[in-house]
Amino acid sequence: MELQSFVKILNEWDIVAVRQLGRNAAKELGFGVVDQARITTAISELARNIFLYAGDGKVTIDKVFSDGKKGLKIIAEDEGPGIADIRKVMEDGYSTSGGLGAGLPGVKRLMDEFDVQSQVGKGTVITAIKWLR
Repeated sequence: MELQSFVKILNEWDIVAVRQLGRNAAKELGFGVVDQARITTAISELARNIFLYAGDGKVTIDKVFSDGKKGLKIIAEDEGPGIADIRKVMEDGYSTSGGLGAGLPGVKRLMDEFDVQSQVGKGTVITAIKWLR
């Protein structure tokens, strides 16, 4: 297993950096350009959420290998305010920032596996995996 790579998300340039890190890792694993775009879009959304709602956190990108499959695991974690109603934020169209509300439901659609763990006042950890087809 390779070492994980991560970027601390403190400003908008960190979003750009972690997107590039994810695209490079996806390319190394053999993902096509469409899946590379899906992965970088998901990473961008997760990193932007950290920047907007938590202030700081990190996005970890890890190559994963399981049952003969290989993929990319993205973990976005912060110690921000947490998500009070996970069900609500997973509804299409829901937005607290006035955006389109494609956020986390969009990330879930772009990736193959998706999990949200959050505690109010303690933070959030979102894990998403895209498997190479």
